[in-house]
Amino acid sequence: MTRYVIGPDVALRLAQLQAVVPAQHQLVAPTLIRSQVLAHLYGLVRRGELDRKEAERQLDYLRGLRLRLLGDRVLQRVAWKIADQLGWPDTFVAEYIALTQLQADAFICLDLELSRAVSGTVTLASIDELIGGSV
Repeated sequence: MTRYVIGPDVALRLAQLQAVVPAQHQLVAPTLIRSQVLAHLYGLVRRGELDRKEAERQLDYLRGLRLRLLGDRVLQRVAWKIADQLGWPDTFVAEYIALTQLQADAFICLDLELSRAVSGTVTLASIDELIGGSV
């Protein structure tokens, strides 16, 4: 079983694709992903970039996704350390990196700049490695 940490960008891409995540993969994320995804979809609907029905469809998909959510003290402590080391203004993204270090095999990220920034800190994987082309 391979454990992947996914961020809100990957969660939303999976929802857009209605992708099937193979059973041999486990998804994990910090608990804050729920609020980040909700806020992002709300913003898209509010700006008229997505209709409410599609946003609800994506939320329903994400609610049904086998995604283990974590957010304990150890994760927070490691996220603080990572954000400090990388000079980040907050710890939001650092929680994903910390979780990868603590609980996962790889971090999946669609942001190339972020991928470059953390490439020496965690193992990176692609969304294709996760879903293997299954949609």
